[in-house]
Amino acid sequence: MRLIQNMSTIAEYPSAECPSSRVIKIAVIGGSGVGKTALVVRFLTKRFIGDYERNVGNLYNREVQIEGEQVAIQVQDTPGVLEVNANGLSCTDQVSRSIQWADAVVMVYSVTDCRSFDLIGQLHQLVTRTHTDRPIILVANKADLLHVRHVDAQEGPLLASALGCSFYEVSASEDYSQVHGAFHRLCVDLAKQQPQVPVNAASSGTEKKRSPLIPRPKSPNMQDLKRRFKQVLSAKVRTVTSV
Repeated sequence: MRLIQNMSTIAEYPSAECPSSRVIKIAVIGGSGVGKTALVVRFLTKRFIGDYERNVGNLYNREVQIEGEQVAIQVQDTPGVLEVNANGLSCTDQVSRSIQWADAVVMVYSVTDCRSFDLIGQLHQLVTRTHTDRPIILVANKADLLHVRHVDAQEGPLLASALGCSFYEVSASEDYSQVHGAFHRLCVDLAKQQPQVPVNAASSGTEKKRSPLIPRPKSPNMQDLKRRFKQVLSAKVRTVTSV
């Protein structure tokens, strides 16, 4: 994983070989320490890394196959929202910009942290104020930590139902399939909503670029004129030789 100006690129397929007709942009938001980065990296690489540096808001990119189509997925990890104060959420401008940029939003809380769960309602309001039509899903992370669980298993589904969101309870450290299922379902839904670049349009554009390199066919009239010109020259040569 490379980090270039706060952008980590995870490329499964070289973009030159498999150009994508669609780009899906997802923002992941939530409280501090809920495992947002772990979820993103788990989804994109299948790996789990226990310790991360403080989240500075990295953008991750990967090309994947979704229902037989090549799709570029961009996932914006965001700094953690710390608390709710009298003026609303205490979050950075980057969180707001990421929500505005994204095609869909993943809200994350930890089942071990009641405060992160309490932030979800405010986060949902922030998202819906910015975009009224963006898909939103709610993800409860750290489901494996049963001995330190503080958010009841029924609270997440009830809140998601009230907010009109899909709900997933996952463990980034224990089960890749759970994490992949949540993100993949969202990507499939987004891919269906986005218009596809017509294949004919793409191929015609390619033909236009290649056309200068293809020699134009010779005109039959020009070929006939050249043949006749050669015949005239040959006749003149024969006449001079006979004289």
